[in-house]
Amino acid sequence: MSGGEVRDGVSLTNLDQPLFEGADATKRDLVDYLDAVGDRIIAELADRPLSVVRVLRGQAPFMQKNVPKYTPSWVRTVTLWAESSRRNVSYALCNDRRTLLWFANQRAVEYHPTLARADQPGWPTHLVMDLDPPEGESFGLTVRAAFLVRQALADSGLVGVVKTSGSKGLHVFVPVAGHGAEDVAAATRAIAARAERLDPALATTAFIREDRGAKVFLDSTRAGGATVVAAYSPRIRPGTSVSYPVEWADLADVAPRDFTVRTAIRLLGERDPWAERMPEPQRLNADLIEEGHGIPIARVQAMHEGKRRARARRASSEPNS
Repeated sequence: MSGGEVRDGVSLTNLDQPLFEGADATKRDLVDYLDAVGDRIIAELADRPLSVVRVLRGQAPFMQKNVPKYTPSWVRTVTLWAESSRRNVSYALCNDRRTLLWFANQRAVEYHPTLARADQPGWPTHLVMDLDPPEGESFGLTVRAAFLVRQALADSGLVGVVKTSGSKGLHVFVPVAGHGAEDVAAATRAIAARAERLDPALATTAFIREDRGAKVFLDSTRAGGATVVAAYSPRIRPGTSVSYPVEWADLADVAPRDFTVRTAIRLLGERDPWAERMPEPQRLNADLIEEGHGIPIARVQAMHEGKRRARARRASSEPNS
């Protein structure tokens, strides 16, 4: 039948429906893409608590952390305390093709695993810098900022790999070992600060958007219990772009829209460039960690600053007594 089939015991339905407005892809395209890159994306998702972004017909996209009540019993899960929502959350672990196909049939387009594995939640496996461009067509600026991060890493004795975010930015990943979440978070802040110092006219660590101007934001908050969209994950973006590994040498010659669920399979072939380029886990220098612990956590600092500015605005609008 045109609208459904069965793969690996999973019933796939409504395959010929458009995925979302502007997707230039059907649900079948999503399923076929995820099935084709299955081994490669599962390697990024396995044993990591998973959040997905789903897009149901006629609804706005939404992030799903807790697995639904109708989740099949064969989908592995792990229950963890979520500090943000102050409750236990039952996360899926996408460890096999069957689970990935089930998610695809649920119209789960984006796959956001945690940086730590479920059995070691306080020990991130990667340090991640998320580069967020300013408004407008500014991917070239983001590429330049990525090279600042690469230089800051090199100056700190570290090597990273880069991928498109699948949206407008870039992600730099550095595999690490033997460091707890707070130290990795501190090191991430220090790398961002060091990269910013290399060219403060291009890059900024300002968390409050209005303070960034036309600079690339070096987001150091992808740490601790945070998630980052997985390599090879599709995105709910025009053309259904995907987060795609890029060689440093090729970075200036690509654009995020080059990589979609329609083009990525052909570009990849049988290769797994993300795994091939990923360095061995590295140790972080003590001075890097120490510097980072002296830098305020961006979200916390921004919250306090936002409250201070709100008080100042209220005070300035009050009539003189």
